[in-house]
Amino acid sequence: MPVMDLAELSWDNSFTRELPADETTLNRVRQVHGAAYSRVMPTPTEAPTLIAVATELLEMFGLDPDIGENESFVRAMTGNAHVAGTDPHAMCYGGHQFGNWAGQLGDGRAITLGEVLTAADGRQTLQLKGAGPTPYSRTADGLAVLRSSIREFLCSEAMHHLGVPTTRALSVALTGDKVMRDMFYDGRPALEQGAVVCRVAPSFIRFGNFEIFAARGDIDNLRRLADYTIATYFGELLDSHGVDPTNGPFSKDVYVDWFAEVARRTVDMIVAWQRVGFVHGVMNTDNMSIHGLTIDYGPYGWLEDYDPTWTPNTTDASMKRYRFGAQPHIASWNLERLANAIYPLVEEVEPLESALNSYVSRFNERWPQMMADKLGLVDFDPEFDQSLIEGLLELLPRAETDMTLFFRRLAEIDAASQLIDDAELLAPLLDAYYLPDQLSGDHRGATVAWLRRYRERVATGGRPDAVRRRAMNSVNPKYVLRNYLAQLAIDDAEQGDFALTSELLDVLRRPYDEQPEHERFAAKRPDWARTRPGCSMLSCSS
Repeated sequence: MPVMDLAELSWDNSFTRELPADETTLNRVRQVHGAAYSRVMPTPTEAPTLIAVATELLEMFGLDPDIGENESFVRAMTGNAHVAGTDPHAMCYGGHQFGNWAGQLGDGRAITLGEVLTAADGRQTLQLKGAGPTPYSRTADGLAVLRSSIREFLCSEAMHHLGVPTTRALSVALTGDKVMRDMFYDGRPALEQGAVVCRVAPSFIRFGNFEIFAARGDIDNLRRLADYTIATYFGELLDSHGVDPTNGPFSKDVYVDWFAEVARRTVDMIVAWQRVGFVHGVMNTDNMSIHGLTIDYGPYGWLEDYDPTWTPNTTDASMKRYRFGAQPHIASWNLERLANAIYPLVEEVEPLESALNSYVSRFNERWPQMMADKLGLVDFDPEFDQSLIEGLLELLPRAETDMTLFFRRLAEIDAASQLIDDAELLAPLLDAYYLPDQLSGDHRGATVAWLRRYRERVATGGRPDAVRRRAMNSVNPKYVLRNYLAQLAIDDAEQGDFALTSELLDVLRRPYDEQPEHERFAAKRPDWARTRPGCSMLSCSS
């Protein structure tokens, strides 16, 4: 039977039970040494109000679907009530930010409640983002605002339903408090509505958790963290080595194979990002999950017009380190930082380099096949398809082309007809162009030539048009959380109207379906959204 009380869940807080705690309990900003976490309680808020809840996650935890109407649930999800069985804490970690070592970072505005053992989905960790200051808050207040919280809530769930590995979001709620933020770091701070998101993941362990111990030469705790992570979350790896998970420390081979598995999962996440046009915006090593999950939704964005040089992050506007086209390379660079961090456990360069090379080889295998899937090809044939894909990716940026619409409409190309003129060939794609006049002259000719090559390739594959369309529509979404849609939901929410937030959440549960009643959510970005704050670029401020 579904339960209405969070205290009835199977709480099992292995992270705080098995790893070293901060000996100081005083919640003030400081350097924390020799500890994986600090125990800290969320800060109570003025008037908590639930905005939305992900019903699928309620089901995963075995919670009653009506629990959102329970005041105790709302209070727990905003840090206003302590749930029996939880062990609230903030993790200590470091990280490389924009390519430079930043030292201790840690959970500056996230407080983990604890871990729950679920019947079908294993161990799941609940974490409140925006629940108040911690020893890792540095100069910040540990709080979050409504706009960033709605963006994280909606995008977490949208990515899950797109099939992209991601952390999840159980709920988003108003706190009733006001939070001061300088949205674009331009000297114009303003009070905004405070909010809290309850995030869910197997764990929130990041590359940076290992980096901080390595940087401080704390090898004993580095090994304890690695052994805990492997035994708790990578048990199948120990099984393959015939190792007892309770009998650490583990051999060098185990650490190397674990690193290779993290690299494999990271490849799959990055390929999924590239498939749907997602740009993370802040791929620092402290924002990289050891589970290969998308984590920390800050200034992310969706690649609406196909521009591989685009980044949604104003902080990265000049360097563009985290641009769409660079994400595969940055992930590899971040993995190299993780390899450096765990080197003291292996003490050999070659096996770690070999595992790191597996990232490259797997990406070079998975990415072309992903592109072939987007094009509706049965298999990737390097002899013919490499140039076909390269030709398309050279064409797309030459005119302002909506990535999501283009691939969705490409499925409508008729490959069965023997005779088809240029206008008929281009017709299904016209709505994907923001400025149709750009599709003229040489560019029009090159696009038609590519489309004819594409038709020939599809025809030789022997897949009927109807079958190809179904296959393409299963990997090319019709609905993504376009930046302007998220901003419209935020605009309404700031006026106390959460209907659009709920409607978007419902639409994004079925991103590959046609949903004719929601056609307006599949439209390309309107002109007013080109430069409006929240619709084009965002800062790290929230």
